[in-house]
Amino acid sequence: MAAASNIDAVLNNPVWHALNSGNHHLGQGNERVKYFNGEVSPFVALRESTDQNFMELYHMLAGTPISLFATPIQLNIPAPWKIVACVHGLQMIHNTIPVKNDHTHSVSTLLTSHCTEMVNLAKLTNPGPFGMRTIDFGHYQGVFDNNKLVAMAGQRMHAFNYAEISAVCTHPEYTGKGYARQLVTNQINRILAASDIPYLHVKHDNKRAVDLYQSLGFSVRGNMYFYILKK
Repeated sequence: MAAASNIDAVLNNPVWHALNSGNHHLGQGNERVKYFNGEVSPFVALRESTDQNFMELYHMLAGTPISLFATPIQLNIPAPWKIVACVHGLQMIHNTIPVKNDHTHSVSTLLTSHCTEMVNLAKLTNPGPFGMRTIDFGHYQGVFDNNKLVAMAGQRMHAFNYAEISAVCTHPEYTGKGYARQLVTNQINRILAASDIPYLHVKHDNKRAVDLYQSLGFSVRGNMYFYILKK
């Protein structure tokens, strides 16, 4: 994956740059507006957040009920788009120092045969949108207890040399066991081994997750607002 020279240009609009680089094979669109295959992700992106581009996207997404748009600043999104909700998140970036991995827990590679369990775990824990083809982003790993998936993590937006860790979640009955730490550590070191830079997004008020990520070498880069949009 080619490196991007301007971190601000890339990570201020990570969905757009992912759709133009590491995840281009999962999306559609043109030189102004792009979107992922709906079974992979509801994320949409604009090269520039203009009213004209929002309108072009609106007409391009015929039959799409819900879309998700990420921006580092709050926006006035034009009608006829309807804002269902706006989730305030933080974008965090890693210091690129490998993390010691104690391999405390047994971690398995997740396959398409696990997708139903993955979707169910995501619905229960709400780490973000997750569908039957979200696994196509790649590198998903999980922890099982008696053949039951109880924790997972993978990647999402691969924007040039920045790889996003995503869908970090643990079943409520299994929190506090260090599963998330193990899974995120694995992801960090895999990304660094590929000469990429890990980053991620987290809800701004999720102190427990923020503290975990900071302990693993992440720092807050800035805000990211996730607009849930309906036609």
